[in-house]
Amino acid sequence: MVSKEVTIKNNVGLHARPATFFIQKANSYKSSIWVEKEDRRVNAKSLLGVLSLGIVKGMTITLHADGADEDEAVEGLATLIDTGFTE
Repeated sequence: MVSKEVTIKNNVGLHARPATFFIQKANSYKSSIWVEKEDRRVNAKSLLGVLSLGIVKGMTITLHADGADEDEAVEGLATLIDTGFTE
């Protein structure tokens, strides 16, 4: 299992459109991926789960991945977040 902390930089956080981009990217990997905020962990491939965390600008979240492409998954999602959801 691989984990990485990232800070949300875009203005709206992980809501609506950015969350959709995040979910699509997460679903492109074979690994199981989770997003953790404080004491809650949700499936990163679930739009409802990610939206339920209420992630806003400036928050730090932890990405966890477990599987064949876990390193690639965590780095790919961290890069998406770091670039403000513009690829």
